[in-house]
This record gives sequence, C-alpha cells and structure tokens, in this order.
Amino acid sequence: MMPGRPTQPTVSLSAVGSERGQSVSVFVLVVLGALIMTTGLVVDGGQKVTASSRAESAAAGASRAAANAGATELLAGEDPAPAAVLAARAYLAGQPGVQGSVQVAAGVVTVRTSATEETLFLSVVGIGSVTGRGAATANLVATGQQR
Repeated sequence: MMPGRPTQPTVSLSAVGSERGQSVSVFVLVVLGALIMTTGLVVDGGQKVTASSRAESAAAGASRAAANAGATELLAGEDPAPAAVLAARAYLAGQPGVQGSVQVAAGVVTVRTSATEETLFLSVVGIGSVTGRGAATANLVATGQQR
C-alpha cells in the first residue's frame, strides 16, 4: 500500500455465490416437497376412489342377490325378507375387505357398505387408510311383476 492512498473495501465473490446457492437450495427443497405432497394426494385420492368403487359395486351386487332371492320366495307365496337378507349377507361375505348392513322395509331391500384401502403417502402424516361408502336399494317383487 502506498501512503495517503485510500483503501477500497474488498468483496469476496465466494461469499455472494454461496448465499445465492443456499437460496436456490431452499427453493428446490420447497418445490420438491410440494411435488411429493401433490403426488401423495393424487395417489391416495385414487385409493379413496378405489374404496368407494368397491363399496358401491358390493352394495349393488348384494341388493341384486337379495331381490332375486326375494322374488323366488314371493313366487312360492312366502315372506321374502328372510331370504333376501340371507342372500345379501352371503354376497357381502364373498367380498373381501367390504363390510355392510342389510335392511328390508316395505318390500325394499337397502344395502349399505364400506370398504377400506391403505394409504401410501398419507400414512406419513398419520392417515393410514381411507374409507369409501356405497348404498343400493332393490324392490322385492315376484318375477314378471313390476313395482
């Protein structure tokens, strides 16, 4: 240094570059986290749709089975309710992972079901499964008749 000459402050370029790198790294982590969460919601939303579809399908099948069994009993001149309930419960017993209830009132069979699917991503935040629900009704009438 020469006497009487003012000194200029020096700026370290490596310090500016490392701050920029840190801010980009945080941004990338935030975006990556958001993408993973979005993917998780889409995948686990699909699990919810699968559970609902299984529950609806099982309810519809059980109500058809109940209506068919009830129609046979009506043709024989018997009370259709016990056979309808038995047929619907038997159908539901053959559907793995589906629980349901069957009611008969005023010649109408009502089946309500639920099915559960395990989550893949939401289990990280404590949601281990999603449940779908279904319902179906059928009229108990003898074959060849209408209601």
